[in-house]
Amino acid sequence: WPISDKPIDPPTLGSQLHQLGLKFGWRNFSCSTCKIIFTTLDISLNVDSSQEMVASLVEKACMKLRLAESNVCHQTIQLFKHDVITAWVLSVLRPSEICGLILGKDCGVWDIGSDWNISLPSKPKPPVIPPVPPPPGSPVSRVLFLTDLHWDSEYLPGSPVNCEEPLCCRKPPFQNGLIKDKKKVGAGFWGEYSKCDLPLHTIESLLRHVSSQGPFDRVYWTGDIPAHNVWQQTRADQLNALKTITDLFRKYLGTVPVYPAVGNHESTPVNSFPPPSVHGNESSDWLYHEMSQQWQDWLPPSALETLRTGGFYTVQIGPKLRLVSLNMNFCALENFWLLINYTDPAGQLKWLVDILQEAENQGDKVHIIGHIPPGLCLKSWSWNYYRIVNRYESTITGQFFGHTHVDEFEIFYDEETLTRPVSVAFVSPSVTTFINLNPGR
Repeated sequence: WPISDKPIDPPTLGSQLHQLGLKFGWRNFSCSTCKIIFTTLDISLNVDSSQEMVASLVEKACMKLRLAESNVCHQTIQLFKHDVITAWVLSVLRPSEICGLILGKDCGVWDIGSDWNISLPSKPKPPVIPPVPPPPGSPVSRVLFLTDLHWDSEYLPGSPVNCEEPLCCRKPPFQNGLIKDKKKVGAGFWGEYSKCDLPLHTIESLLRHVSSQGPFDRVYWTGDIPAHNVWQQTRADQLNALKTITDLFRKYLGTVPVYPAVGNHESTPVNSFPPPSVHGNESSDWLYHEMSQQWQDWLPPSALETLRTGGFYTVQIGPKLRLVSLNMNFCALENFWLLINYTDPAGQLKWLVDILQEAENQGDKVHIIGHIPPGLCLKSWSWNYYRIVNRYESTITGQFFGHTHVDEFEIFYDEETLTRPVSVAFVSPSVTTFINLNPGR
């Protein structure tokens, strides 16, 4: 090989494809061509210049297809590019699997997201005892259930309620918009029926009001604290929202124990929740550690330990009653980090089975809280969760989720006949008005 004293630049995606003599077009997109392209892409994405090229192409496509306003396209791609490309490089996606998806099974096997089964204990399921209403005068617990607050620190009363960006009712330069209805003077003081989130004074008013409606035995708080300006958020923004709203809970609810769950908007980029096997700056340590700091007055050390590891925990909340808070981002369709491991990330479902089995052995009941309802999760994850609920139907006495922003519920049926109800998941409406909603609790 000839030796040169000139520095050698790392190969780029464009240069490698040019050397291979590939011309883009469906006529030439054979199985072998597909595998060469994606093999080259796999190699090239480890090179910063190639990452920038891919990001530039995606940004141009976003603008060309008018998926969003140009400034939103640019900021979104810049925010997401590093995490998405890192997830791609570390992922189980391989050229044969991608080409199998594009060109069919003759070119490769696409099995990402295929079925997998959680192991359940061999101990037989106890006989099911039909539930009966408690007798009159039985003890009653009052639980405050809040979700999807979505505080917008840039909310501005009087600002345009219609805008080009995904979130309106905001201070310039965060929004470009017009007041289309001349009878309106702009966004209302307390909120607006539009694609707008809430000002802090509305959330504070809510907490002040509910504090006067107590006493409450506990609070279930199922996530999504920051606003929907997902194209421009920083880690500092997210941590500020976490601290600000947590301080308000503490201010107005006093010593009432609060049990939070992690929402998909808590991170940035949004939906970015790597499994614990991802370390360094790409991990979620920055978020989980701050949560453990902010919530340490509400949770015992054992709960804080698993919160710092994977964003989930369990805690005894009363005589014979336990709470499990799940990190539902490990089942989310939008969590691109699941390309690395979609089979029970963080071992959370295996952990849940162990908790439920221990509760059953001791005669305890369990409430489960989380952000994303299980019916909206990856199919294989949802099915395994369904199996767990069926096995422990006599132990799980309540499920509480948010995320959809509307008041609804999911019913679980027995696996044998699919006719006998075994559990209900209550889905609470959002506090935010996003989109065109009344605040709910």
